[in-house]
Amino acid sequence: MKKTQLIQKFNKQAAKYAKKRKKQEQNKWRKQIFQSAKGKTLEVAVGAGMNFAFYPKDIEYIGVDFSPQMIEQAKEAAKEYGINAKFIISDVESLNFPENSFDTIVSSGSLCSYEDPVHVLNLFNQWCKEDGRILLMEHGLFSVPALAWIQKKLDVFVVKAIGCHQNRDILDIVKQSNLIINKHERALLGYLYLIWANPQKIQ
Repeated sequence: MKKTQLIQKFNKQAAKYAKKRKKQEQNKWRKQIFQSAKGKTLEVAVGAGMNFAFYPKDIEYIGVDFSPQMIEQAKEAAKEYGINAKFIISDVESLNFPENSFDTIVSSGSLCSYEDPVHVLNLFNQWCKEDGRILLMEHGLFSVPALAWIQKKLDVFVVKAIGCHQNRDILDIVKQSNLIINKHERALLGYLYLIWANPQKIQ
């Protein structure tokens, strides 16, 4: 799917995502991982600001999304939850931050959409400070073989419909990157991946 088509799809869904945001305020998995954000924080594919309810109020936040309508919803969420936020309209692959720019980098539900997710994770590795952290909450292959088989069979159709891969083993993708996995958990029959990682500075 062309990126312009994908942006249009997310623009159309922005209001729906904003309505979902309230329902996410009690999400135990988002709370578990994203309350540990600290300092200068970058969130990629911020969407409508689903994670803002869980961030500490003292972080210095930069949110990125390629959908202008999603960014507008995220701005409203930042005001609602008292987050000191700046926003950039861009796809992640086009960003060019200096090395060691961020204390925390956050991604939730974005690794399904990148053509080369390992490359994106390696960008996180560059942008994150040596003592920083990368927090990932992603969806991917179920740990139940029969369900994973169905995901793989349907993947081509789901990608065409919404630009989202269903057939990705998120843990394996992170292991292929330069990141160091500090801790990981899975939930919802393995479909939900929570990963706490640290950068590995390549000399």
